[in-house]
Amino acid sequence: MENVFEAKDAQNYIDRINKLIEDTHGLWGKMTVDQMLAHCCISYEMVYEPEKHKKPGSIAKFILKNFVKPKVVSEKAYPRNSPTAPQFLINGRKDFNEEKKRLIGFIQKTQQLGAPAFDGKESFSFGKLTSNEWSNMFAKHLNHHLSQFGV
Repeated sequence: MENVFEAKDAQNYIDRINKLIEDTHGLWGKMTVDQMLAHCCISYEMVYEPEKHKKPGSIAKFILKNFVKPKVVSEKAYPRNSPTAPQFLINGRKDFNEEKKRLIGFIQKTQQLGAPAFDGKESFSFGKLTSNEWSNMFAKHLNHHLSQFGV
C-alpha cells in the first residue's frame, strides 16, 4: 500500500487526479467525476475542516470503531460498489476544477505535515489512529475511487 506521507506516493495520486477530465466516466457506481472528487475530499475535511461535519454519537462511534474501522484502516482493498456512509454522499453536481484543486491541496498538506502529525491523532469516527492507519485509510480510499474512474 502506498504511503500518503511519502512525497513520491503523494505525487502519484496527484498525477492520477490530473489525468481526470470533466467528462471522465466511472467504470462502476453512480457518481460523476466531480462528485467523486468532492466525496474524496470529505475524508480530509474531517481532519482539516471538522466544523463542516457532524460528529457521530456515542452508539454510532462504538459501531464505527469496533466494526467498520478494521475494514477501513487495513490494507485490503474495498470491493466495487461498496456502500457509502451517509455523511460521504454527494448530492448534485460540483465544480470539477474546484474539487480537483481542493483534493490535490489536501493530499499535499497531508504529505507535508507528515506521519508524525498523524500518529495518535483522533479520527472523527474511529478514535486515535496510528500514522500507518491514517495512511492506509487515505490511500485505500483514493485508490478505490481513482481506479473507479480509470486512472
